[in-house]
Amino acid sequence: MYDDFYVTDRWTKKKLHCMYQALIVAIATRHADAIDVKFLADGRPVWIALPHVAWVEYHRLTGHVITDPLAAQVAGHYLKTSIESGLDNGREMYTLTVDETLRHVHDVLVEYKAPAERIPKIDAVPA
Repeated sequence: MYDDFYVTDRWTKKKLHCMYQALIVAIATRHADAIDVKFLADGRPVWIALPHVAWVEYHRLTGHVITDPLAAQVAGHYLKTSIESGLDNGREMYTLTVDETLRHVHDVLVEYKAPAERIPKIDAVPA
């Protein structure tokens, strides 16, 4: 769903093709406590950095883990949302907070109709 999608840019009205390309543990590549998810947005590389702490917090809230495929969907959901809303300004990297990550996890799992125990309660997510 969010690993290969089309989205219309809010400002240019151009239809962009976004494709998931890679998932990398960033601590090894750029010494960050994050998982970097790479997309190509009409051929332009875009990295979405999801903080490691989000994995810990999600597990605390649900008892489940964020899998690599779920992380790719979450990053794609963020990318699609940011392009549609006009927040994408052509940067190569976007870094999400724990709260933002968990909110996108929530939205993806609700959209996928995941079992309720896998969906983090938004009111339990730290602000």
